[in-house]
Amino acid sequence: MGGQAPVVQRIRLRYAKRGPLRFTSHRDFARAFERALRRAGVPIAFSQGFTPHPKISYASAAPTGVGSEAEYLEIGLQAPVDPAALRIALDAALSPGLDVLDAVVAKEGGLADRIDASHWRIEMPEIEPGAAEKAVEAFLAADEVLVERMTKQGKRSFDARKAVASFTVAEESDAPSGAAAAPCAIIDLVVRQVTPAVRPDDVMSGLRVVAGLEPPVPPRVTRLAQGSLTPQGEIVDPLDADREDAPIGGR
Repeated sequence: MGGQAPVVQRIRLRYAKRGPLRFTSHRDFARAFERALRRAGVPIAFSQGFTPHPKISYASAAPTGVGSEAEYLEIGLQAPVDPAALRIALDAALSPGLDVLDAVVAKEGGLADRIDASHWRIEMPEIEPGAAEKAVEAFLAADEVLVERMTKQGKRSFDARKAVASFTVAEESDAPSGAAAAPCAIIDLVVRQVTPAVRPDDVMSGLRVVAGLEPPVPPRVTRLAQGSLTPQGEIVDPLDADREDAPIGGR
């Protein structure tokens, strides 16, 4: 059996999961993305072996049901392409709501190595901002917030507090509904990437543990950014180090 053509170019993409498409699972997105590659005629490279797979690697995919403006992946290509044209072609080949936002030629260094934190927005309908603020204060004041989550290995208890880098309640509600009569607390949350991973729903469980705060309806969660967390608390886009004006080897 002949070998596959080698990878001659690697492209890194940023994409979004919006609206109803936030309920797309990672596996469903992977299938849709592979179909989009075929529709767009992308010269994707394949692995060796009896069952070759397209050269695609994903970084820190958001959970099912969570929206995101900052999902990342990398593809290996058999022939070089223009990243801007590739972005347009793939975006057109995917369903609206799965939107390709950026594409760059990969430089040195691993994509996953540039991601150590995520910025989340949590909308909590029917929760007064004042009540949310008191719960957040209690969470931040605790040395440890133990929560439980069911894993493949069974129920596991871990500390949700140590991963939280920033946790604030927005001063004004700007929920999409815009309904003045219905309160909606808006939370900004920055979580470091740790093991085991701490997700927004774990932090929400922590609010229930420390303050008894439990939204009557499921919160709506959106990942706004992910990347490296600076000492100033900002998150750097992992694609920034790949742009033409970036120095070789990173920022």
